[in-house]
Amino acid sequence: MIAPSIIKELTRIVGKENILAELKDLLSYSYDATMRQEMPDVIVFPRSTEQVSAIMKLAHRERIPVVPRGAGTNLSGGTIPLKGGIVLEISRMNRILEINTADRRAVVEPGVVNLDLQNALAPLGYFYPPDPASQKSSTMGGNVGENAGGPMCLRYGVTSKYVYGIEIVLADGTVIDVGDYVEDFPAYDLRGLFIGSEGMLGVATKLILHIIPKPEASRTMLAIFDRLEDTSQAVSDIIGAGIVPGAIELLDQKMCQVIEQSVKAGYPTDAAGLLLIEVAGLADTLEKQVREISEICQKNKARELRIAQSSAERDALWKGRRGAFGSVARICPPYIVCDGTVPRDKLPAALHKVGEIAEEYKVLIVNVAHAGDGNLHPLILFDVKSPEEHKAAKKAGETILDACIAMGGTISGEHGIGLEKMDAMRHMFDPADIAAMRKVKDVFDPNDIFNPGKMFPPEAEAVLPKEKGAAR
Repeated sequence: MIAPSIIKELTRIVGKENILAELKDLLSYSYDATMRQEMPDVIVFPRSTEQVSAIMKLAHRERIPVVPRGAGTNLSGGTIPLKGGIVLEISRMNRILEINTADRRAVVEPGVVNLDLQNALAPLGYFYPPDPASQKSSTMGGNVGENAGGPMCLRYGVTSKYVYGIEIVLADGTVIDVGDYVEDFPAYDLRGLFIGSEGMLGVATKLILHIIPKPEASRTMLAIFDRLEDTSQAVSDIIGAGIVPGAIELLDQKMCQVIEQSVKAGYPTDAAGLLLIEVAGLADTLEKQVREISEICQKNKARELRIAQSSAERDALWKGRRGAFGSVARICPPYIVCDGTVPRDKLPAALHKVGEIAEEYKVLIVNVAHAGDGNLHPLILFDVKSPEEHKAAKKAGETILDACIAMGGTISGEHGIGLEKMDAMRHMFDPADIAAMRKVKDVFDPNDIFNPGKMFPPEAEAVLPKEKGAAR
């Protein structure tokens, strides 16, 4: 428990209106998008870098755990206050400070919502490519903390490609800048340490982002298949032919059925799988891309190809995909989201393996994937009232991640490690690899104040390299 005197000091720093400590508020910030729940001691809403620095100096002095948090959409338990302490809620640091199209830069505070930035850029003819499905609510600070991706990152790349500078407050309250407004910044490039560090090394208070012009034109296609194997093979063949669309999203039959109950996107509910494909670029090149992709899909026995004829049709198709997780939650609130990634040519085998795992553990799995990246998102559904089903679902998720590693893939494409995947770290990395990561954590946060208890498995239980299958 945090002493009342500490609450008073925090109140002096941010003001009474920016402190929450009642039980109902603590409950509201005790969970994220996973099923885990742990109570914080206080929630603090800073509004400036200076306030964040003062909070961290206090936390450092008193050795109080601090969990940075934005919208709480995290899918790996990364914003769970595992050891209580302070939830540093940055959602009120939500200003867009600058948009400079000449230099292709946007400067924002970490609490800016991804879609709000996109909406501000759109009238200027620009956009920020990383577009997670949670973009309506997820914040830019969280996107950077998890190195978020999204459907359009097949063509454009993930968050790390678009962050040029970060203002960061360290565990002792020190404020540093990594990167800058310019592209070619000298000295050590520390951005790579902080992007994807899941709030364990510091908290961002300002972000300098790269923005790019919107493509001249785009076309959205829906390819419908009677076999999931043909659906996934079409993805492999499209990429293998040297075609890089803006996005290729895969949904299986069960996922389409769930989405149509909720969103009415116009997806077929009798097909084994479908691909939602978007091509973008110069207007006079799009027809050639559409034709080539259509031919590949037909070669893989697509039963139907649809092309959106209006913005309304395109928006409906994408609304279905972006609403997939929410649609599942309407019919089955408790579910586990896997986030493994495999090489693109292993996607058909990976989806087949997911089906086998579902049968082995007798669980219902619905599939959606950033297929062009090989990034799988199997959603494992279970009855929360049944401990046996919950245990089977967790075991199925672990087995899926092991299968991804065995195929030369990884245990996360964009959702991070957090609490949910700590055990899988033993299978992905050598003990020496994990020890090196721990040393980095110790350098920036020697007292383990920032987001403690996340990412790293207990040291005594590391798996030997020879047990890691084909991961190397």
